[in-house]
Amino acid sequence: MKNVFLNFTPHKIALNDGRSFEPVGSAPIRVSAEFGEIINDICSQNFGEITGLPEPKLGVILIVSGLVLTAAKKMGRTDCVAPATGHPETIRNEKGHIVSVPCFVD
Repeated sequence: MKNVFLNFTPHKIALNDGRSFEPVGSAPIRVSAEFGEIINDICSQNFGEITGLPEPKLGVILIVSGLVLTAAKKMGRTDCVAPATGHPETIRNEKGHIVSVPCFVD
């Protein structure tokens, strides 16, 4: 059985092989954050709960941000991946913006 990828980021994800994944209709999956008092232009940041993360489904892989992936892995989730934006085969345009990635990371 081949996995189905669902994109829960707010933008289209393109792979170098030409496949692309449009965002699903619902809101992106996010990780909540709390911020401490600003002192000398610096504040602390602590990450909390994941919002919008659906229950796992057999054969469905969720494309999420790297931050969400890290939080999901801490929860024991194995159905999330993030675009491999740091991979040396990532393709960028003349302004340095990512055009496509070679794969996902888990």
